[in-house]
Amino acid sequence: MKMTIPYKHEPFTDFTNEANKEAFQQALAEVNEIMGREYPLVINGERITTEEKIVSSNPANKEEVVGSVSKANKEHAEMAIQAAADAFEDWRYWNPEERANILFRAAAMIRRKKHFFSALLVKEAGKPWNEADADTAEAIDFLEYYARQMIELANGKPVNSREGESNKYIYTPTGVTVVIPPWNFLFAIMAGTTVAPIVTGNTVVLKPASATPIIAALFVDILEQAGLPKGVVNFVPGSGAEVGDYLVDHPKTSIITFTGSREVGTRIFERAAKIQPGQQHLKRVIAEMGGKDTVVVDKDCDIELAAQSIFASAFGFSGQKCSAGSRAVVHADVYDQVLERVAEITEQKIVGNPENHDTYMGPVIDQGSFEKIMGYIEVGKEEGRLVSGGKGDNSKGYFIEPTIFADLDPNSRVMQEEIFGPVVGFSKAESFDEALKIANNTEYGLTGAVITNNRQLIERAKREFHVGNLYINRTCTGAIVGYHPFGGFKMSGTDSKAGGPDYLALHMQAKTISEML
Repeated sequence: MKMTIPYKHEPFTDFTNEANKEAFQQALAEVNEIMGREYPLVINGERITTEEKIVSSNPANKEEVVGSVSKANKEHAEMAIQAAADAFEDWRYWNPEERANILFRAAAMIRRKKHFFSALLVKEAGKPWNEADADTAEAIDFLEYYARQMIELANGKPVNSREGESNKYIYTPTGVTVVIPPWNFLFAIMAGTTVAPIVTGNTVVLKPASATPIIAALFVDILEQAGLPKGVVNFVPGSGAEVGDYLVDHPKTSIITFTGSREVGTRIFERAAKIQPGQQHLKRVIAEMGGKDTVVVDKDCDIELAAQSIFASAFGFSGQKCSAGSRAVVHADVYDQVLERVAEITEQKIVGNPENHDTYMGPVIDQGSFEKIMGYIEVGKEEGRLVSGGKGDNSKGYFIEPTIFADLDPNSRVMQEEIFGPVVGFSKAESFDEALKIANNTEYGLTGAVITNNRQLIERAKREFHVGNLYINRTCTGAIVGYHPFGGFKMSGTDSKAGGPDYLALHMQAKTISEML
């Protein structure tokens, strides 16, 4: 199957359209009918049920069980690695176009039930409608984009040949891939990091985030229905300490792809570097970790654009994005205006049950996150001036008001540490030079935004703002597959650029073949 249709990202749903609104409400009703179901492990195509479960609860209504999955132990992890290793010996030689076709079929299946999957994200992660819809759209995008990319890479890249010889440069699969996705983009990142190794001819052991395993269980079913052979993907939810470490350390593991915290990511990087008995290769780690991302606002700016960009960057999905703009560094000349306008916008938005269409911001993911974020809010009250928000309520769900702190020292904890919640800190800069210096003063380098009408300063920011994804006159969140390849510098990860033209090659080995004629 030669694709002639160019890639175009999945459109977002317009929920101002009444028909779309009704369709989504119907999808929520359908999801309510499957609440509380149990899902087994999947190893070599076999369903395995265990006594011990991982329970997924609705963060907006913590008494409501979304579902539970069987919990894997080390024995299950070993079975999954062996199944993946065995399946690799056949899957690696499949025609790349046929591997891509499975992704196309899976994408079509998801698209036909798009609102259903998005409604599940509302329940499992507390995502408001627009955020859930974008997450599902991005999952579809990853499948469509990586399938097309694999077809392009199937014949390798051109190299020179001298007279009397024929040279080829091709890509070959690497081996067993351990996929450890996050809970925040529970569909998009989970799907993207799973299908990238699959379409490149590798096999996968998927250990989903314990907070959001249900969507992953359903996605594995989709891949199987689309024609994926048994053993190519194995589903093993389990604890990081028991199952995660075992999978990372295993001598048959070739690639580890991880999205999550800096603490866990660097630990995986360290463990993967150690050669285990029987290991015959160096493991590759693809890691996307944290962010402490800054929106820089110059004095020569559109005040409304600046305020809307800061607000959306900080509080979209309750600030639970590694790309979230949790820092605003604003020129002194416009500081008060921008701060006041962000507070006005924030206080007009509805925080509450994400099942309601009018809700802008839902809960944070769980009790641990709630306590951590509320702790940082107390720190913020000591370090700066509380402008808006600052309160939380975990009586029914894990709700925290969008919170704004002003007049923070650039080296304060609120301006340096990743909070991963609806908290934004403001610092004042006397010049664009100072603003850039502050923007670069963290250990992270994931995303950033610059709001200015000054062309010279825009060009400076392109060179001097050290982040993997830099956005000009817009939010620092909302990367689209194929349009904004995503990954960061410094302690934000390996800058692997998910959704970009170089990503699949990270899962393969380049091979040079030279034949004398």
